[in-house]
Amino acid sequence: MKDVLISGRRIARELRIFLGCFVLALGLNVYSIIKYQTEWKELLTTLHITLALAVVIYVLLGILRFIICGAARLFRRKTG
Repeated sequence: MKDVLISGRRIARELRIFLGCFVLALGLNVYSIIKYQTEWKELLTTLHITLALAVVIYVLLGILRFIICGAARLFRRKTG
């Protein structure tokens, strides 16, 4: 079995993407706190839900990236 090597550059890129997903989920949480006029302590008490939402957003974004990358490679192969 071959070893799989993941470059540090790719790991850093994926961490930045996940951080963006976490910031988006945190922003949604802040928006809901403002909209429904709840207490700001919910920002910390629902942190596990925010993290789960960030993972869901990251997975959905990964699926979208996979589809777009696959389509780009498919069209590049047909024209080339």
